[in-house]
Amino acid sequence: MIMITLSTYNLFLAVMAITALFVFVALHFVKAGYGYLYNPKFGFPVPNKVAWVLMEAPVFIAMWVLWYLSGMTTELAPLVLFSIIQIHYFQRSFIFPLLLRGNSKMPVSIMLMGATFNTLNACMQGGWLFYIVPTYFPDYYADWFSKPYIYIGVAVWLFGFITNLHSDYIIRHLRKPGDKKHYIPYGGMFRYVSSANYFGEFMEWVGYAIASWSVAGVVFAWWTFANLAPRAGDLRKRYEEEFGEEFKKLNRKRIIPFLY
Repeated sequence: MIMITLSTYNLFLAVMAITALFVFVALHFVKAGYGYLYNPKFGFPVPNKVAWVLMEAPVFIAMWVLWYLSGMTTELAPLVLFSIIQIHYFQRSFIFPLLLRGNSKMPVSIMLMGATFNTLNACMQGGWLFYIVPTYFPDYYADWFSKPYIYIGVAVWLFGFITNLHSDYIIRHLRKPGDKKHYIPYGGMFRYVSSANYFGEFMEWVGYAIASWSVAGVVFAWWTFANLAPRAGDLRKRYEEEFGEEFKKLNRKRIIPFLY
């Protein structure tokens, strides 16, 4: 069984939360150059399908390893929380890349940074669920399914997951094969925000934070917002530049409906 002290783990959480703050600030000055905002200055290009697998799969694999080695494979409460993470990352690692259209590229530096965060996040979430809780908080999972936050959190996560999938579907079907033009996405949560897929992903991890009732979950949700909110702002600016009043009159927020 992997051993980690509570003080070391808390320091890890603090470093991750502070790093997310620096990322949030930095991304207001540096556009992450992939997707619609692709920029070759971030390194040599990797085919999008390959890049997404290599970037997202580490968390899926690492979580399986941490779960298997923990001796908690028969515990229902952590298994539910573990499943929430794994459903998302199975889809993102192995299904989402197969659905991608076209021959888009991702800079290698973006891919490597994503893979690094995902590995660290697996340690953060898996460390809490399977090692810190049973060692230092043995009653944490007692009567877990009598607590309201597990049901509220799963409901929020499910809403975010469905929103994410639906928004990705809309984006994938904006263009016909061979068409390289850009289009404004409509429908679903795109009625309210310009980056509905990011809103869905953020809501997933807000839901997970509620369901897990943990600081680790909050740090994950904070990281998601810190990474995606500035990019959502950059994407909205790009839409405004490319489509002008056609887009501006839609009056969409960046990532959180009616607020931001």
